[in-house]
Order: sequence, then C-alpha cells, then structure tokens
Amino acid sequence: MAGLVLDGSNPDVGLLYDINGLAKDAPSWSDRVMGFTGEYGILLALVLVALWCWWSVRRRGSAEDSVTAVAGLVWAPLAAGIALLVNIPIRGFVERPRPFVDHRNIEVLVTGKTDYSFVSDHATMAMAVAVGIFIAHRRFGMAAIGLALLEGFCRVYMGVHYPTDVIGGFALGTAVALLLTPLALALLTPLVSAVSRSARLGVLVRSRRAREADRAAGADGSVDAVGGTRPLGIPEPRPDDNNLAA
Repeated sequence: MAGLVLDGSNPDVGLLYDINGLAKDAPSWSDRVMGFTGEYGILLALVLVALWCWWSVRRRGSAEDSVTAVAGLVWAPLAAGIALLVNIPIRGFVERPRPFVDHRNIEVLVTGKTDYSFVSDHATMAMAVAVGIFIAHRRFGMAAIGLALLEGFCRVYMGVHYPTDVIGGFALGTAVALLLTPLALALLTPLVSAVSRSARLGVLVRSRRAREADRAAGADGSVDAVGGTRPLGIPEPRPDDNNLAA
C-alpha cells in the first residue's frame, strides 16, 4: 500500500503540483503565513468559532435549545479525538509516505514531518470539529466547515499531504462526527441539562440574563418554573435540530 500514489501522471499528484506550485511563486512572507495558518492558525480559528457559538447559544432560544446546542459543542472536540484515534490504524495499514519523500521538487513549508501521510490528521480534526459545530448551530457550522476546507487546501499547499490525504481526512472526520452523534447526544444532553440546573455552573449553559427571563416567564405562568429556569428535558428530534439556537 506504500505505493498508493507514485506515478507522476496520477491526477492526485498533478493536483498536488498545481496547488503546491503556488508556494514556489509566492513571496517568502506569504509562505510563512500559510505555513502557520495550516499548522496552527485554522485550528485556533475553529476554537474561536466554537467559543463564539457557545456564547451565542447561551443567550438565545429556549433553555432546551441551549442545552442541546451546548451538548453538540461538547461533542465537537470529542468527535475530533475519536476520529484521530481511528486514524492511527488506518495510517499504519496504508503506510503512504509524505509527498516530499517521493517527489523531491515539492516546496515544503513545514519541516520535521516523519510520519505517514494518509489520512491527514489536521483535515480529520478540522472537519470533525466543524461538523460538531454544525450539529449545534447551522450558521456557525457553515463557517467552521469553510475553515476546515481551507485547512485541507493549506495542507496540500504546504507540501505535506496529497489531495486524497485531505479528502480522506474530511470523510473520516465527517463520518465519526455524524455516525456517533445520536449516541453522543443521548449521553451528553442529560449531563449538560444537569449542569444547567446548577447554581454555580448553570451559566456555562444558559446566561444569567436568559435564566432570569426564563424565571420571569415561569412566574408569569407561561411555563413551569423548575429551579428558577424552564424544565430542561431532552427534546424530541425535530426537522430543524441542526439550527436549534439560530
């Protein structure tokens, strides 16, 4: 399996040269920016998107929606971790060398990569987190998926992955995040619901202003008040579950 892509006429290699060739024509400062972006910057941006999403879902929608959305956000990094674990045996089985091992004229922007190339860890992790955010909130999720796609482009541009390494990472991250979502939310939603009822930790799920609004609504008799907030049961699946906190 090590010779998965060695023929220079292969479209995978051709696309690698097309994208990586942009680095050869770019100024050195641009390559440094792309190297940092592809190695650390986009992953950091995904963390910021997740935090922004968390800040938003705490303040909007119903209490039940906040619980479900926060549970989805908790699932996002867990899905990424599981996907990376799944990738370990895949890499060992395929044993595909990095592009610069078989193609000496590749422009490599990040040195020190000695492990196998397929599947891309960065692409896997980025897409798993992005899909997890999408489960929590559609609009934030679309932005996160856009960042994940950019991560894949950067990995090829940097000369450390073939395009199919990135596509495989996208597929793996998406599959793990989506296929395990029902089980993950079934376990995480009751836990997040319990946290939301806590006097000290409840702010992690529902902002103080939103909790006060829930309490006022309960006092008016429009909803039942339980512990100062609306009841936080596990919601039944709905067609718009992916946009719960929009």
